[in-house]
Order: sequence, then C-alpha cells, then structure tokens
Amino acid sequence: MSDSGSEEFEEEQEHYLGEYDGERNELGERHGHGKATLPNNDTYEGQYENGKRHGQGTYRFKNGSRYIGEYFKNKKHGQGTFYYPDGSRYEGGWVDDERHGHGVYTYANGDSYDGEWFSNQRHGQGVYTHTDTGSKYQGTWTNGKQDGAAQLIHLNYRYQGSYSNSFPIGPGKYVFDIGCEQHGEYIQIPQQEGTDVEDEEPVAVVAPKWKAEKVTGLTLWVPPPKKPSLVPPG
Repeated sequence: MSDSGSEEFEEEQEHYLGEYDGERNELGERHGHGKATLPNNDTYEGQYENGKRHGQGTYRFKNGSRYIGEYFKNKKHGQGTFYYPDGSRYEGGWVDDERHGHGVYTYANGDSYDGEWFSNQRHGQGVYTHTDTGSKYQGTWTNGKQDGAAQLIHLNYRYQGSYSNSFPIGPGKYVFDIGCEQHGEYIQIPQQEGTDVEDEEPVAVVAPKWKAEKVTGLTLWVPPPKKPSLVPPG
C-alpha cells in the first residue's frame, strides 16, 4: 500500500491549494506551526519550514490513512507511525518517504514483523510472528524475502537452517522439546509455473521437500566447574 498518498499536492504553487491557517515567514511561505486542508480534503497539522512540511506533524488522508511523525522537506523522514485503512500500521524509521531502518509492522490479520527495513521492504535481521499459531521466523531478509540463516520456532519444536527466496533450502535440523533433533536437508522440487502478482510475469514455483537423515539426542550444555576460591574464609 502506498504511503505517500496525495501529500504532493500541498506544495506551494500558483493553483488553488485549499486552506491554510498558521504561521508564515517574511516571504509569505508557510513557516512554523500551521493547519492545512488540501483541495482533495486531505489535512495536515504540524510544523513547516520555508513552505514545506518539516518537523513533527500529523497528515490525514481522505481514504482513512493517517501518518503521525517527523517530516523533512515535505517527506516522511525520521520516526513516525502510519495507520492504514485496513487496520494495519507501521511504527518506526522513515527515509525519503519510505520505511527504512528499524520498524514494527502490524498487519491487518494480526501478524507482525519487527526488524530492519530498506526502501519499504523487509531487509536485514527481523522476526515475523504468525498470530494464529504463534510461530515465529527469526532470521535474515533480502528485498522482502526470507533469505539466509534463520530458525522457524513453533510451539513444541523449531527448525534451524537456511532460507532462499522465502523457502527453506539445504542442510538443517528440527529440534524437538522432547529431547531429540532430526537432521536432514531441504531440496526444492520444481512445480508448475505461477504468476508474479506485481509484475504479472510467469515465475518458477518450487515446493520444498524435507529429506530426513538421522535423529540424535540433544547435546546438553553443562556449566564448567567453579574454580576454588583463593581467599581463606574469614
């Protein structure tokens, strides 16, 4: 979902800009605190600098979206929270109008992602929690896809291994709470081609298949013995 909406229409131009009530500088530009109603009925209340939204402010979109946070030269930049019409929200860092840095996205179905972002996509270390099962993916992401070393934690067991393009791949193991672990490998089996929703181009579809190898007991960690004290008892 787009986060920019119609904010671009608030820039000072010769055409009708709606209404503005607030402070201005010597050049007549919006400067300081002000309230604005745009021609499309979006509203903004907050700080301005030299005619642009700059500093803390609240922008309300006519579609029900709402952004509360920092601006830099008319763009969301810094820390802020974006509320979407479907009930989802993002709270965290912004750079140049995009989700960037650390942030928490709570989706409409209750799922959540807490981790790093880059150019509006999950990128870096993060934790994705499925609200219906409580399962968690802890690991790395690349351009919105699960990628690299990770573990998928379930109620009574967890999988540790590597991911590529959001699928488990290569050697890994299932660790069970009953005290054992199953080693094996995920291989990707090609399936019938599908269609990428955004690009509408055919993409290869694969199904990960677990190839079990051996089951072993868990290796328990035993703390080292304490060294005897050299100080005589007092």
